Amino acid sequence: MKITDLKCAVIASSPVIRITTDEGITGWSQIETPKPYVQPQVLQLKDWIVGQDPRDVERVMRRIRVRGGFKPFGAAVSAIEHALWDIAGKAANAPVYRLLGGKVRDHVRTYRTLYQAEVPGGAEHTPEGYKRWAEYGKSLKGEFTLFKLPTAYHSSMVRDFPDYFYGDVQHDAPFPYPHKGVMTKEGMDHLVACVTAARETLGKGYNTAVDAGPGFMPLDALRFAKAVEHLHLMWVEDSITGDYSPYVNPGVYKDVTHHTTTPIHTGEQIYLRQNYMQLIESHAVNVIGPDPCDVGGIAELKWIAEHADLHGIAVAPHGTANGILGLGALVQMSATLPDNFIAFEYPARFEPFWYDITEGFDGMPVKNGLIEVPDRPGMGVDMIPSKAKKYLTEGDSDFFD
Repeated sequence: MKITDLKCAVIASSPVIRITTDEGITGWSQIETPKPYVQPQVLQLKDWIVGQDPRDVERVMRRIRVRGGFKPFGAAVSAIEHALWDIAGKAANAPVYRLLGGKVRDHVRTYRTLYQAEVPGGAEHTPEGYKRWAEYGKSLKGEFTLFKLPTAYHSSMVRDFPDYFYGDVQHDAPFPYPHKGVMTKEGMDHLVACVTAARETLGKGYNTAVDAGPGFMPLDALRFAKAVEHLHLMWVEDSITGDYSPYVNPGVYKDVTHHTTTPIHTGEQIYLRQNYMQLIESHAVNVIGPDPCDVGGIAELKWIAEHADLHGIAVAPHGTANGILGLGALVQMSATLPDNFIAFEYPARFEPFWYDITEGFDGMPVKNGLIEVPDRPGMGVDMIPSKAKKYLTEGDSDFFD
C-alpha cells in the first residue's frame, strides 16, 4: 500500500486532513479549530510522505517529525500521524486501540472545560458568577463529573478586576493570555473566593480542575495552590508556563509542586517525549496534559503517559478544540493508557453540523461523563463527503475529489 496524496481543507476554521492510498483507503484527522493557519504547514509535508506505506506509521513519522515544534508547530506532524493510524486500522479491519496494544478500559472518562461565555447570560468573574458557572455545568448533557474552570491569568479576570496584579493590562495583545506579574493581596483573595464558590456549588459527585495561567510568578502560584488545598481540586493547570509558551521551566514548577498538596499540572504546549523527560523525571508536576494533536501524535502521547506512570505522575490529555475527528483519536488512545489516566479534555468547541457531516458518533457520545470505546475500524470517525462539501471554501473545493 502506498500514500498517493495528502490534502488539507479548512472547515469552519478547523483544518481537516485527508490522506489517500492506492488501495482506496482514506485516513482522516483534524487540527484544533483556532489553527486555520496550519494548513500550509500540512501541505508542505506532502512530498515527504507520498509513496510511503501508511501502515508503517513510525517509518513515515521519522521522515517528518523533525519538522514540528512546540505548540502550535507540532500540529501538522501530529495530525498526519492520526490519519496514518486511521489508515492502518482500516487496513487491518481493526480499531486503532488494538494496534496500540489493546484497550485496558471499555469506557474512557472525559472532562469538560466550561468557558464563562457559554453560560446563558454570562458568568462574570465574581463568586456569584462562578456559582452560575457551576450550576450550568451540572445541567449539561453528558452528565460530566469533572469540569475545568478557566480563571486568573487564563481568563478576563485580569482585566475585569481592578488592580488584580502589578503589571500593565493589555486589551489588544496579538497572542493568547499575555499577562504576567505579581498579584495583589486583593487579587489573590478575589481569585480564591471565586474558585471556592464554584467548587462548593458543584458539591458532592463532581470535581473540578483550574486552568489558571500562564502568568503566575512562582510564589503566587504556591500561595494560590496552598490557599485552595482544602477544596481538593484535581489540578491547577499551566500556572507558570503553558499554552503557547515555547518552554517548560521544570525547575520552577518543582519549587511549587513539592510544597503543596494541590496537584500541579502542565504540558499541552510540549512537543515530543524528549521535552517531557526533565519534567517527569524530576517530579516537577503531579499531572501532565499533552495534546495528541500537538505532542507528535497518539503513539507519542502513549509513550509519554507510560513514562509518567513509572514516576507516579498522572495524565489528563488536552484537547479543547480538536473537533469531532480529534475526539475519535482521543477515545482510541485513552482506551490504551495506563492507570495514571484521569480523563481527557472533551473537544466541545465545534459546531453541531459536524455530527451531520461525519459518521461514528450519533450525537453527543458522553453519558455519565464517560464515552464507550467504539470498535469501528481505524479511529472510528469518518467524513461524509457528500454532506461536507457545502462547508468547503472556494479554495478547497477539490478536497474530496
